[in-house]
Amino acid sequence: MIVLLVVIAIGFIVAAVLGGSSGSKSAESAAPAPSGRIAGEGQTIESAEQLGYPSFATDNTTRVGGSDPASNAAAVALAAFPSTTPAQRPAAVTLVGEDDWAGAIAAAVLMAPPVRAPLLFSGSGGSPDATAEALAALSPEGAKSTGGAAAFLVGDVAAPDGLGKATKVRSGSPAATAASIARLRDRLFGEPPAHIVVAPANEPEFAAPAAAWAARSGDPVLYAAGDEVPKPTASFLKSHRKAPVYVLGPSSAISSAAVRAIARIDPKVHRVSGEDPVSNAIAFARYANGGFGWNVNDPGHGFVLARGDAPLDAAAAAPLSASGTWGPLLLTDSAGTLPAALREYFLDVKPGYTTDPTRAFYNHVWVIGDQEAIDVNQQAKVNELAEVAKIGGEP
Repeated sequence: MIVLLVVIAIGFIVAAVLGGSSGSKSAESAAPAPSGRIAGEGQTIESAEQLGYPSFATDNTTRVGGSDPASNAAAVALAAFPSTTPAQRPAAVTLVGEDDWAGAIAAAVLMAPPVRAPLLFSGSGGSPDATAEALAALSPEGAKSTGGAAAFLVGDVAAPDGLGKATKVRSGSPAATAASIARLRDRLFGEPPAHIVVAPANEPEFAAPAAAWAARSGDPVLYAAGDEVPKPTASFLKSHRKAPVYVLGPSSAISSAAVRAIARIDPKVHRVSGEDPVSNAIAFARYANGGFGWNVNDPGHGFVLARGDAPLDAAAAAPLSASGTWGPLLLTDSAGTLPAALREYFLDVKPGYTTDPTRAFYNHVWVIGDQEAIDVNQQAKVNELAEVAKIGGEP
Protein backbone atom coordinates (compact mmCIF):
# COMPACT_ATOMS: atom_id res chain seq x y z
CA MET A 1 0.00 0.00 0.00
CA ILE A 2 2.79 2.46 0.86
CA VAL A 3 4.55 1.69 -2.44
CA LEU A 4 1.31 2.25 -4.34
CA LEU A 5 0.72 5.59 -2.67
CA VAL A 6 4.29 6.70 -3.32
CA VAL A 7 4.04 5.77 -7.01
CA ILE A 8 0.71 7.52 -7.42
CA ALA A 9 1.98 10.57 -5.54
CA ILE A 10 5.10 10.83 -7.71
CA GLY A 11 3.38 10.18 -11.03
CA PHE A 12 0.09 11.97 -10.49
CA ILE A 13 0.45 14.73 -7.94
CA VAL A 14 3.46 16.35 -9.59
CA ALA A 15 1.71 16.69 -12.95
CA ALA A 16 -1.91 17.15 -11.95
CA VAL A 17 -1.80 19.18 -8.75
CA LEU A 18 1.40 21.10 -8.21
CA GLY A 19 2.42 21.24 -11.84
CA GLY A 20 -0.53 23.49 -12.68
CA SER A 21 -2.08 21.49 -15.51
CA SER A 22 -5.48 22.44 -16.87
CA GLY A 23 -8.46 21.82 -14.63
CA SER A 24 -10.56 20.98 -17.69
CA LYS A 25 -8.88 17.61 -18.17
CA SER A 26 -10.66 14.44 -17.20
CA ALA A 27 -9.18 12.18 -14.54
CA GLU A 28 -7.97 9.76 -17.19
CA SER A 29 -6.25 12.39 -19.31
CA ALA A 30 -4.83 14.31 -16.34
CA ALA A 31 -3.18 11.31 -14.73
CA PRO A 32 0.03 10.05 -16.30
CA ALA A 33 0.89 6.42 -16.15
CA PRO A 34 2.41 5.54 -12.77
CA SER A 35 6.18 5.79 -12.85
CA GLY A 36 8.92 5.08 -10.36
CA ARG A 37 11.10 7.90 -11.71
CA ILE A 38 11.73 10.97 -9.61
CA ALA A 39 10.54 13.25 -12.41
CA GLY A 40 8.29 11.99 -15.15
CA GLU A 41 8.84 12.71 -18.84
CA GLY A 42 8.59 16.43 -19.46
CA GLN A 43 9.03 17.29 -15.79
CA THR A 44 11.59 19.97 -14.95
CA ILE A 45 14.06 20.14 -12.11
CA GLU A 46 12.12 23.14 -10.84
CA SER A 47 8.89 21.17 -10.55
CA ALA A 48 10.75 18.42 -8.71
CA GLU A 49 12.23 20.93 -6.29
CA GLN A 50 8.75 22.37 -5.70
CA LEU A 51 7.75 19.01 -4.23
CA GLY A 52 10.87 18.83 -2.09
CA TYR A 53 13.02 16.37 -4.06
CA PRO A 54 15.30 14.67 -3.27
CA SER A 55 13.55 14.62 0.11
CA PHE A 56 10.24 13.49 -1.38
CA ALA A 57 10.69 9.93 -0.15
CA THR A 58 13.09 7.82 1.86
CA ASP A 59 12.70 4.17 2.73
CA ASN A 60 10.61 5.03 5.82
CA THR A 61 9.13 8.45 4.99
CA THR A 62 7.06 10.05 2.25
CA ARG A 63 6.72 13.81 1.90
CA VAL A 64 3.64 15.66 0.71
CA GLY A 65 5.60 18.75 -0.22
CA GLY A 66 3.16 21.44 -1.24
CA SER A 67 3.97 25.04 -0.43
CA ASP A 68 0.49 25.82 0.91
CA PRO A 69 -2.43 23.98 2.56
CA ALA A 70 -4.50 23.83 -0.64
CA SER A 71 -1.71 22.02 -2.48
CA ASN A 72 -1.10 19.66 0.43
CA ALA A 73 -4.80 18.86 0.77
CA ALA A 74 -5.09 18.15 -2.94
CA ALA A 75 -2.03 15.90 -2.87
CA VAL A 76 -3.27 14.00 0.18
CA ALA A 77 -6.72 13.52 -1.35
CA LEU A 78 -5.14 12.03 -4.47
CA ALA A 79 -2.82 9.82 -2.45
CA ALA A 80 -5.79 8.40 -0.54
CA PHE A 81 -7.98 8.25 -3.66
CA PRO A 82 -5.69 7.76 -6.70
CA SER A 83 -8.72 8.08 -9.01
CA THR A 84 -7.27 6.30 -12.02
CA THR A 85 -10.52 4.29 -12.14
CA PRO A 86 -14.06 5.14 -10.93
CA ALA A 87 -13.71 2.63 -8.07
CA GLN A 88 -10.80 4.64 -6.66
CA ARG A 89 -12.72 7.91 -6.46
CA PRO A 90 -14.51 9.26 -3.38
CA ALA A 91 -18.26 9.74 -3.53
CA ALA A 92 -17.86 13.26 -2.14
CA VAL A 93 -15.33 15.85 -1.06
CA THR A 94 -15.46 18.47 1.68
CA LEU A 95 -14.59 22.05 0.73
CA VAL A 96 -13.52 24.37 3.56
CA GLY A 97 -12.45 28.00 3.55
CA GLU A 98 -8.73 28.58 3.06
CA ASP A 99 -8.36 30.28 6.45
CA ASP A 100 -10.83 28.19 8.46
CA TRP A 101 -8.59 25.90 10.50
CA ALA A 102 -11.32 25.18 13.06
CA GLY A 103 -13.84 24.19 10.38
CA ALA A 104 -11.20 22.07 8.63
CA ILE A 105 -10.29 20.13 11.76
CA ALA A 106 -13.95 19.50 12.59
CA ALA A 107 -14.72 18.53 8.98
CA ALA A 108 -12.11 15.75 9.10
CA VAL A 109 -14.80 13.54 10.65
CA LEU A 110 -16.43 13.33 7.20
CA MET A 111 -13.40 11.35 6.02
CA ALA A 112 -14.41 8.47 8.30
CA PRO A 113 -16.52 5.60 6.94
CA PRO A 114 -19.13 5.48 5.56
CA VAL A 115 -18.80 8.97 4.05
CA ARG A 116 -15.07 8.99 3.19
CA ALA A 117 -14.94 12.58 1.93
CA PRO A 118 -11.39 13.99 1.73
CA LEU A 119 -10.79 17.64 2.55
CA LEU A 120 -9.98 20.36 0.02
CA PHE A 121 -9.64 24.12 0.45
CA SER A 122 -11.58 26.73 -1.46
CA GLY A 123 -12.89 30.28 -1.22
CA SER A 124 -15.96 32.38 -1.88
CA GLY A 125 -14.69 33.44 -5.29
CA GLY A 126 -13.53 30.06 -6.50
CA SER A 127 -10.99 27.32 -5.87
CA PRO A 128 -7.18 27.45 -5.97
CA ASP A 129 -5.60 25.74 -8.96
CA ALA A 130 -4.53 22.74 -6.86
CA THR A 131 -8.09 22.24 -5.61
CA ALA A 132 -9.52 22.56 -9.12
CA GLU A 133 -7.05 20.00 -10.44
CA ALA A 134 -7.86 17.57 -7.64
CA LEU A 135 -11.61 17.99 -8.17
CA ALA A 136 -11.20 17.26 -11.88
CA ALA A 137 -9.40 14.03 -11.06
CA LEU A 138 -11.47 12.93 -8.08
CA SER A 139 -14.76 13.55 -9.95
CA PRO A 140 -17.09 12.87 -6.98
CA GLU A 141 -20.65 12.07 -7.99
CA GLY A 142 -22.42 11.51 -4.68
CA ALA A 143 -23.80 8.30 -3.22
CA LYS A 144 -26.31 7.05 -0.69
CA SER A 145 -23.61 7.27 2.00
CA THR A 146 -23.22 11.02 1.30
CA GLY A 147 -26.93 11.79 1.10
CA GLY A 148 -26.50 12.21 -2.62
CA ALA A 149 -24.03 15.07 -2.18
CA ALA A 150 -20.88 15.26 -4.26
CA ALA A 151 -19.55 18.05 -2.04
CA PHE A 152 -19.99 19.39 1.47
CA LEU A 153 -19.41 23.14 1.70
CA VAL A 154 -18.19 24.42 5.06
CA GLY A 155 -18.30 28.16 5.43
CA ASP A 156 -18.22 30.79 2.70
CA VAL A 157 -17.00 28.64 -0.17
CA ALA A 158 -18.33 28.57 -3.71
CA ALA A 159 -19.87 25.41 -5.13
CA PRO A 160 -17.71 24.27 -8.06
CA ASP A 161 -19.40 24.32 -11.43
CA GLY A 162 -20.65 21.01 -12.76
CA LEU A 163 -19.97 19.09 -9.56
CA GLY A 164 -23.53 18.02 -8.82
CA LYS A 165 -25.39 18.28 -5.54
CA ALA A 166 -23.63 20.27 -2.83
CA THR A 167 -24.68 20.23 0.82
CA LYS A 168 -23.96 23.46 2.68
CA VAL A 169 -22.96 23.31 6.34
CA ARG A 170 -24.17 26.19 8.46
CA SER A 171 -21.17 27.99 9.87
CA GLY A 172 -20.34 30.77 12.27
CA SER A 173 -18.05 30.66 15.27
CA PRO A 174 -15.71 27.64 15.54
CA ALA A 175 -18.13 26.08 18.05
CA ALA A 176 -21.18 26.69 15.85
CA THR A 177 -19.47 25.35 12.73
CA ALA A 178 -18.23 22.25 14.54
CA ALA A 179 -21.67 21.52 16.00
CA SER A 180 -23.23 21.82 12.52
CA ILE A 181 -20.67 19.38 11.13
CA ALA A 182 -21.30 17.01 14.03
CA ARG A 183 -25.04 17.00 13.34
CA LEU A 184 -24.41 16.39 9.64
CA ARG A 185 -22.19 13.52 10.68
CA ASP A 186 -25.05 12.04 12.73
CA ARG A 187 -27.42 12.20 9.75
CA LEU A 188 -24.98 10.66 7.32
CA PHE A 189 -23.64 7.97 9.64
CA GLY A 190 -27.12 7.06 10.84
CA GLU A 191 -25.97 6.59 14.42
CA PRO A 192 -24.65 8.65 17.33
CA PRO A 193 -20.91 8.86 17.92
CA ALA A 194 -19.13 6.44 20.21
CA HIS A 195 -17.10 9.33 21.69
CA ILE A 196 -16.83 13.10 21.38
CA VAL A 197 -13.65 15.19 21.31
CA VAL A 198 -13.66 18.75 22.66
CA ALA A 199 -10.67 20.73 21.39
CA PRO A 200 -9.42 24.26 22.10
CA ALA A 201 -11.13 26.91 19.96
CA ASN A 202 -8.39 29.51 20.38
CA GLU A 203 -5.20 27.41 20.26
CA PRO A 204 -5.08 25.49 16.98
CA GLU A 205 -1.75 23.85 17.73
CA PHE A 206 -3.41 21.92 20.57
CA ALA A 207 -6.53 21.15 18.53
CA ALA A 208 -4.69 19.87 15.43
CA PRO A 209 -4.32 16.18 16.50
CA ALA A 210 -8.10 15.89 16.74
CA ALA A 211 -8.39 15.95 12.93
CA ALA A 212 -6.49 12.70 12.47
CA TRP A 213 -8.53 10.93 15.15
CA ALA A 214 -11.85 12.22 13.77
CA ALA A 215 -10.98 10.89 10.31
CA ARG A 216 -9.92 7.54 11.71
CA SER A 217 -12.75 7.03 14.21
CA GLY A 218 -15.79 9.04 13.14
CA ASP A 219 -15.81 10.81 16.52
CA PRO A 220 -16.87 14.46 16.05
CA VAL A 221 -14.78 17.42 17.17
CA LEU A 222 -16.39 20.25 19.16
CA TYR A 223 -14.79 23.37 20.63
CA ALA A 224 -14.36 25.09 23.97
CA ALA A 225 -11.96 27.78 25.15
CA GLY A 226 -10.71 28.90 28.53
CA ASP A 227 -13.56 28.66 31.03
CA GLU A 228 -16.21 28.78 28.32
CA VAL A 229 -18.28 25.92 26.95
CA PRO A 230 -20.09 27.61 24.03
CA LYS A 231 -23.81 27.04 23.61
CA PRO A 232 -23.50 25.02 20.37
CA THR A 233 -21.03 22.68 22.08
CA ALA A 234 -23.20 22.32 25.19
CA SER A 235 -26.30 21.71 23.08
CA PHE A 236 -24.68 18.90 21.12
CA LEU A 237 -23.31 17.33 24.31
CA LYS A 238 -26.77 17.42 25.91
CA SER A 239 -28.20 15.51 22.96
CA HIS A 240 -25.47 12.83 23.23
CA ARG A 241 -25.19 12.19 26.95
CA LYS A 242 -24.26 8.53 26.44
CA ALA A 243 -21.05 9.33 24.56
CA PRO A 244 -17.92 9.80 26.69
CA VAL A 245 -16.22 13.16 26.18
CA TYR A 246 -12.47 13.59 25.74
CA VAL A 247 -11.03 17.07 26.22
CA LEU A 248 -7.87 17.54 24.17
CA GLY A 249 -5.30 20.00 25.47
CA PRO A 250 -3.96 21.36 28.77
CA SER A 251 -5.82 23.48 31.29
CA SER A 252 -4.20 26.59 29.82
CA ALA A 253 -6.26 25.98 26.67
CA ILE A 254 -9.44 24.50 28.17
CA SER A 255 -9.66 25.17 31.89
CA SER A 256 -10.64 22.84 34.68
CA ALA A 257 -13.74 24.99 35.16
CA ALA A 258 -14.77 24.23 31.57
CA VAL A 259 -14.17 20.53 32.13
CA ARG A 260 -16.36 20.68 35.22
CA ALA A 261 -19.07 22.40 33.18
CA ILE A 262 -18.87 19.60 30.61
CA ALA A 263 -19.03 17.04 33.42
CA ARG A 264 -22.30 18.55 34.62
CA ILE A 265 -23.73 17.67 31.20
CA ASP A 266 -21.93 14.34 30.82
CA PRO A 267 -20.00 12.97 33.80
CA LYS A 268 -17.98 10.67 31.53
CA VAL A 269 -15.36 13.28 30.69
CA HIS A 270 -11.60 12.77 30.46
CA ARG A 271 -8.67 15.01 29.59
CA VAL A 272 -5.86 14.06 27.19
CA SER A 273 -3.07 16.61 27.24
CA GLY A 274 0.55 17.63 27.12
CA GLU A 275 2.12 20.87 28.29
CA ASP A 276 3.10 21.98 24.78
CA PRO A 277 1.78 21.12 21.30
CA VAL A 278 4.48 18.52 20.62
CA SER A 279 3.93 16.62 23.86
CA ASN A 280 0.16 17.06 23.55
CA ALA A 281 0.17 15.26 20.19
CA ILE A 282 2.37 12.50 21.61
CA ALA A 283 0.06 12.10 24.60
CA PHE A 284 -2.88 11.65 22.23
CA ALA A 285 -0.94 9.15 20.12
CA ARG A 286 -0.18 7.10 23.25
CA TYR A 287 -3.61 7.41 24.86
CA ALA A 288 -6.05 4.53 25.21
CA ASN A 289 -9.26 4.22 27.19
CA GLY A 290 -11.52 1.41 26.10
CA GLY A 291 -12.28 1.97 22.43
CA PHE A 292 -10.95 5.53 22.42
CA GLY A 293 -7.43 6.52 21.51
CA TRP A 294 -4.63 5.49 19.18
CA ASN A 295 -2.75 3.41 21.79
CA VAL A 296 0.39 3.61 19.66
CA ASN A 297 3.00 2.48 22.15
CA ASP A 298 4.77 -0.18 20.10
CA PRO A 299 6.32 -0.55 16.63
CA GLY A 300 4.48 -1.27 13.41
CA HIS A 301 2.47 1.87 12.71
CA GLY A 302 1.97 4.77 10.38
CA PHE A 303 2.47 8.34 11.51
CA VAL A 304 1.80 11.79 10.07
CA LEU A 305 4.20 14.63 10.91
CA ALA A 306 3.27 18.29 10.45
CA ARG A 307 4.23 21.66 11.88
CA GLY A 308 2.40 22.68 15.02
CA ASP A 309 1.89 26.19 13.68
CA ALA A 310 0.23 24.87 10.49
CA PRO A 311 -3.20 23.57 11.61
CA LEU A 312 -4.57 23.73 8.06
CA ASP A 313 -1.88 21.26 6.97
CA ALA A 314 -2.80 19.03 9.91
CA ALA A 315 -6.43 19.01 8.79
CA ALA A 316 -5.43 18.50 5.15
CA ALA A 317 -3.42 15.42 6.13
CA ALA A 318 -6.29 13.75 8.00
CA PRO A 319 -7.10 11.25 5.19
CA LEU A 320 -3.64 9.73 5.68
CA SER A 321 -4.70 8.77 9.21
CA ALA A 322 -7.77 6.99 7.86
CA SER A 323 -6.18 4.99 5.03
CA GLY A 324 -2.93 3.25 4.13
CA THR A 325 -0.95 2.85 7.33
CA TRP A 326 -3.57 4.59 9.56
CA GLY A 327 -1.74 6.52 12.23
CA PRO A 328 -1.78 9.53 14.56
CA LEU A 329 -0.72 13.08 13.83
CA LEU A 330 2.51 14.18 15.45
CA LEU A 331 3.83 17.74 15.54
CA THR A 332 7.20 19.40 15.24
CA ASP A 333 7.91 22.97 16.25
CA SER A 334 10.66 23.96 13.81
CA ALA A 335 11.85 23.28 10.29
CA GLY A 336 15.30 21.99 11.09
CA THR A 337 15.30 20.38 14.53
CA LEU A 338 13.36 17.35 15.69
CA PRO A 339 11.98 18.08 19.18
CA ALA A 340 13.56 16.02 21.93
CA ALA A 341 10.20 14.66 23.11
CA LEU A 342 9.37 13.49 19.58
CA ARG A 343 12.78 11.88 19.19
CA GLU A 344 12.25 9.94 22.43
CA TYR A 345 8.80 8.82 21.29
CA PHE A 346 10.11 7.59 17.94
CA LEU A 347 12.89 5.72 19.77
CA ASP A 348 10.32 4.14 22.06
CA VAL A 349 8.33 2.77 19.12
CA LYS A 350 11.33 2.02 16.89
CA PRO A 351 10.90 -1.36 15.14
CA GLY A 352 13.40 -4.17 15.46
CA TYR A 353 14.05 -7.79 14.52
CA THR A 354 16.19 -10.63 15.81
CA THR A 355 16.79 -12.93 12.82
CA ASP A 356 14.52 -12.12 9.87
CA PRO A 357 13.76 -8.50 8.91
CA THR A 358 11.07 -9.60 6.45
CA ARG A 359 8.98 -10.73 9.44
CA ALA A 360 9.47 -7.51 11.38
CA PHE A 361 7.01 -4.72 12.04
CA TYR A 362 7.65 -1.44 10.25
CA ASN A 363 6.95 2.23 10.84
CA HIS A 364 6.16 4.73 8.09
CA VAL A 365 5.97 8.51 8.46
CA TRP A 366 4.18 10.96 6.15
CA VAL A 367 5.90 14.36 6.27
CA ILE A 368 3.57 17.27 5.48
CA GLY A 369 4.83 20.47 3.92
CA ASP A 370 7.80 21.72 1.93
CA GLN A 371 11.31 22.22 3.24
CA GLU A 372 10.44 25.59 4.71
CA ALA A 373 8.06 23.70 6.99
CA ILE A 374 10.13 20.58 7.68
CA ASP A 375 13.53 20.44 6.03
CA VAL A 376 15.44 17.48 4.64
CA ASN A 377 17.69 17.20 7.72
CA GLN A 378 14.73 16.69 10.03
CA GLN A 379 13.15 14.26 7.56
CA ALA A 380 16.41 12.28 7.43
CA LYS A 381 16.46 12.07 11.23
CA VAL A 382 12.86 10.84 11.28
CA ASN A 383 13.77 8.25 8.65
CA GLU A 384 16.66 7.04 10.80
CA LEU A 385 14.44 6.72 13.86
CA ALA A 386 11.79 4.82 11.88
CA GLU A 387 14.32 2.37 10.42
CA VAL A 388 14.00 -1.26 11.54
CA ALA A 389 17.04 -2.32 13.60
CA LYS A 390 18.61 -5.66 14.43
CA ILE A 391 18.25 -6.58 18.08
CA GLY A 392 20.80 -8.80 19.78
CA GLY A 393 22.55 -11.84 18.30
CA GLU A 394 25.34 -11.80 15.75
CA PRO A 395 25.61 -8.65 13.60
